[in-house]
Amino acid sequence: MDDPILTIEEREAINSGRWFSSLSPSLRHDILRCACVKRFKDGGLIAARGDPPEEWIACACGAVRVSSTSISGKQITLTYVEPGIWFGDVAIFDGDRRTHDAYAHGDTTILCVAKADFKKILAAHTEFYEAMLRLHARRIRQLYGLVEDLNTLPLRARLAKQLVHLVRSYGIPSLSDGSEMRIGLQLAQEELAQLLGASRQRVNQELKAMEREDAIRIEPGGLVVRDRQALMRIAEADA
Repeated sequence: MDDPILTIEEREAINSGRWFSSLSPSLRHDILRCACVKRFKDGGLIAARGDPPEEWIACACGAVRVSSTSISGKQITLTYVEPGIWFGDVAIFDGDRRTHDAYAHGDTTILCVAKADFKKILAAHTEFYEAMLRLHARRIRQLYGLVEDLNTLPLRARLAKQLVHLVRSYGIPSLSDGSEMRIGLQLAQEELAQLLGASRQRVNQELKAMEREDAIRIEPGGLVVRDRQALMRIAEADA
């Protein structure tokens, strides 16, 4: 059963989101007032490709895995939506159906605003239009950056940039060494490879090379970043 109340940590994740925190207090209040909380276990389907756009969604805890299905039937992971990030508004704006599947990655909490309420908030807050334009512009910049990286950077640099992003979003300080950060998002190497548009074998080779350089440590439960500055140097050296 859905818990109708966000935890303190979940509310903080929403309120501290870069985009959401830039909105006026009255707009943030109206959005949260209309929102409902939904909780999913790992692998739970949040939205399916082809679904009508019924909700605007924010991740409050865990992660949302956005994927598509290849011609052969294989699921391909495109991105992970982290806490504090809103999505699903494109389909509401253009009225078309959802273009990708969205699954819970780990135990995940989302905040949902119904399509009708979304449009009421737009009508009540002129500010909301400009805010959505800024949000879409940021996404376009990020998309262009990803395409540029894919076409200009070697896999080693792209992997280093991805690890820096993951530790920034999901980093957990190591109990044994405060200078180390464990990536809290549990990703199989195949999933990490899909994010980078590479094979698992090549990603594994690059990870082992970074481990030999003491930039990371590979553990059965995931990855530990031992030297974030070393990863940043790798990304910049190959740029």
